[in-house]
Amino acid sequence: MRKYVIFLISALAVVSFSCRQKQSDLYTFGIIQMNDVPHLNEVRRGFIQALEDGGFFDGDNIRLVYRNALGNIAEVHRLAGELVEENLDMMVALSTQSLQASLHTAKNIPIVFASVANPYLAGAGRSADDHLANVTGVSSRGPIKESLEFIKTVLPDVKRVGTIWTPSELNSEYYLDLAKEGAVELGLEIVAVPIANKSEVLLSAQILVNKKIDVIYQISDNTINASFEAIGKVAEENSIPLFGGFLLSTELGACAALGWNFFNMGYKAGEIAIDVKNGVGPGEIPFQYMEDVLLHINLPAAQKQGVHFSEDILSLADKVIRVSANESGLDPGTD
Repeated sequence: MRKYVIFLISALAVVSFSCRQKQSDLYTFGIIQMNDVPHLNEVRRGFIQALEDGGFFDGDNIRLVYRNALGNIAEVHRLAGELVEENLDMMVALSTQSLQASLHTAKNIPIVFASVANPYLAGAGRSADDHLANVTGVSSRGPIKESLEFIKTVLPDVKRVGTIWTPSELNSEYYLDLAKEGAVELGLEIVAVPIANKSEVLLSAQILVNKKIDVIYQISDNTINASFEAIGKVAEENSIPLFGGFLLSTELGACAALGWNFFNMGYKAGEIAIDVKNGVGPGEIPFQYMEDVLLHINLPAAQKQGVHFSEDILSLADKVIRVSANESGLDPGTD
């Protein structure tokens, strides 16, 4: 019996070693995400789906190693370094901060990014075709001016537009600048309140409302998106229109939002990653941009915020939430 037990333990040890050896031999993708927010989770989901549709499955013929900084900017740099030590074949950077950290730590590793508002400000290159040899990906530059134009169409008398922004996020500052530029052209004024972290979102939204704004157009950044529901609560309590900077914000309190399908963005990045895995140099692949601007509308939120959407506008929407989840006890009713 004792010999059998020793034999069994030895056999299990060999199997365990073989499994570890097999895993270490697989092509390894290191996915680094700035925080746990709906839009980045959708990007990651789309990326993995593209890999699977291409015939690549975690633990079978590839290995996925995932890290999430949970909103801590210092942590994202540490995690990027930790991933590099995993003997990666490719770094997948989801968000501007993740790309910045990857550029500092993965200098000799292919990097594919997604959900990055401006990869040039992050240091990835000078144009879509002129960029670092080891970097490529999909930009998420949002339709800022188009969103402001939409707000003017729905609410023609709007003058003062409020937003919260995060100075520590390069992408947030970039979006604020774009909003200010668009506002000037449309005869609008942007009123901005800065925050340091997501715990300040609720109070800052209340401060914003007290600045006599006509509407909130919340630009998208990783810190604020993680607590977007707090802004929705303030908008509802004060009957002030809230328009979001990313589509999923309409499920978190915004009455409407123009933006991209982040699952599709991640899928596009996954297709690029497959090309890189198959031998195409990242420097040979131009940076990609999303093209199909979608419109989502939440009618229960609009009613609470005093916003009316005409039938013409509703007919243009790609998704209309007509019944709130709280009222139905189910998923929101949509078109």
